[in-house]
Amino acid sequence: MGDSNIDEKISENENNKEKQINTLNLLLSNEPINGPNSAFFEEVRLVANQQLQHALADVSKNNTEGWELFVEDGNLKMYKLENEIDGIVIDPLKALHCIDGVTAREFIDIFFDPFIKQEWDDTIQSCVIIEQLSPDSVFLHQVHRRIWPTATRESLFWSQRLNVSSKKSSDAFDAWMVCNKSTNREDVVLSSSSAVRVKFTIAMLCQTILKTNKPIEELTRDDIQCKIVYVAEVHPGGWVPKIGVRQVYKKEYPKFLRTFSKYVYDKVKNKENLSF
Repeated sequence: MGDSNIDEKISENENNKEKQINTLNLLLSNEPINGPNSAFFEEVRLVANQQLQHALADVSKNNTEGWELFVEDGNLKMYKLENEIDGIVIDPLKALHCIDGVTAREFIDIFFDPFIKQEWDDTIQSCVIIEQLSPDSVFLHQVHRRIWPTATRESLFWSQRLNVSSKKSSDAFDAWMVCNKSTNREDVVLSSSSAVRVKFTIAMLCQTILKTNKPIEELTRDDIQCKIVYVAEVHPGGWVPKIGVRQVYKKEYPKFLRTFSKYVYDKVKNKENLSF
C-alpha cells in the first residue's frame, strides 16, 4: 500500500471517529447541527434532552408532578403517573435501580446493542436493523411475540446512544444514556394486516458511582456501582383493558430490569478491564 493510500485510510478513520464523537455528544451543545441527517439529529437532541429531564426529575414524596410509588422491592423502585388518552392507558413510568460491579458505559452499551437484544428480551420475535447512521444511531424494526388474545405487536423506532456526563449527578463519575423513540418510515410496512404498531418513548440513564477513592487505573469491579433510571411512555397501538395494562406493567417492568441487570452483570463480571 502506497503512502497516499495510507494517508487516505488515516483520514477516513479520523472522519469516522469524529462522526462517532459528534453523535455520542449531541447534548453538549445547542448549536445548529450541520451535515448529513441534520434534521434527524436535531430531533434526537430535542427528545433526548426531554427524556434526560424526565429521568432526573424528583420522584420523592414531595415531588410536584404527582409521581406515585407502586412497586418497591429491595433497591428497585417503580413510579407511575396515571394518564389516559381516548380511554387508552398511557401511564408514564419511571424505575430506579442499581447494580454492583458494572459501569454505566457497560450497561448502556449492552442495552443499545441491536445484535443481542433477543438474548435478553424474550418478548422479541425478530429484530431487524433498518438503517445505521453511525455507530451510536440506528433504526430498528421489531416484531413482538403475540400474547393471546391480543393482536401481534410490532415497533419501529430509532435508538441513540449518548454520553451525558456533562449532566451527571454530583456523586457520579460519568453518565450514559440510550434514548429510543417510535418513528415512521415509508420503507417499513406492517408485518401483517392484523398487526398493530406500538408507539413509545423510552430512555435508560446510567451513572457510575465510585465506592472508593482509588485512582481510576486501580479500580476493580468491587469498587463500582451502576445507578439506573429507566423512563418509559408506551402507547399499545390499540385498545387494551385498563386493568390488564396496569397489571402487566406492574409485573413485567420490574422483571425486565432485574433480568436485564443480571444479564449485564454476567456479561462483564469476568472482564478485568472496566469500560468508562
